[in-house]
Amino acid sequence: MRFNIICETDEDGKYVVECTDLPGCLSEGDTLDEAMDNINEAIVGCLTSRLKCAKDKFLKKSPSMFHDRINISLDTTTAAEYA
Repeated sequence: MRFNIICETDEDGKYVVECTDLPGCLSEGDTLDEAMDNINEAIVGCLTSRLKCAKDKFLKKSPSMFHDRINISLDTTTAAEYA
């Protein structure tokens, strides 16, 4: 999966990285490599959090609200490392 990111330096020379595909998902680092590692971890954390939230909302719905069978397949092997 690919995500768009923006990388800038702040007034102290730190690298600030934002994932524009996931609002509110940003990180920083003293070096570009550190910033990229940190944004990768932030993206996984953000996706993991959103999946947990979606799961909770999905399970709270009454079974009578569903009229069709829904098949959902998610690869959570990467996200499981950070959960």
